[in-house]
Amino acid sequence: MNLRRRVGRGTLFIVAMLFAMSGALRLGSGIGVALAQTDNAESAPKTEADPTLCESPSALAAALGLREDRLAVQEAALQDRLAALALADAAISDRMVAMQALEDELKATLALADGAAEADIDRLTAVYQAMKPKDAAALFETMSPEFAAGFLGRMPPESAAAILSGMSAEAAYGVSVIVAGRNAGVPKN
Repeated sequence: MNLRRRVGRGTLFIVAMLFAMSGALRLGSGIGVALAQTDNAESAPKTEADPTLCESPSALAAALGLREDRLAVQEAALQDRLAALALADAAISDRMVAMQALEDELKATLALADGAAEADIDRLTAVYQAMKPKDAAALFETMSPEFAAGFLGRMPPESAAAILSGMSAEAAYGVSVIVAGRNAGVPKN
């Protein structure tokens, strides 16, 4: 179950990163154009009059008017960019909400599947436990030791002992080693 959670979180992280990279690319694509326009504006000859070289107040007023017009155009461009950023932010927020809803739905589905699988294993363990120990031992002899150890580890000690006593010594030893070593790697602190 922990592995499934990690896979689910990893998938969600990857999808979130893809959304973030998409937004960054969309935002970044306008930066190159803005830099190119800035470079062009700096290299283009200036058409407005230099206020320090104006001879009359009307020329100064005209130069200030041109500058005001240019600033108004730049301000409008900035407002357009801010509006585009606001739309992108809203779209990302909507997608994140949708992704959260999908993640919750996926968690519910995984929990349902885990519960169903666990119920099946519990039911099969009960069947093996209800069998005669001699018959169950013959069946467990044919199983892989890891598979048999999983069922024997779920059974009460009396039932597991009765089945192990009916198995060959080699098979019982192999299953016992697996049951004993299952939690050997678990951190102790």
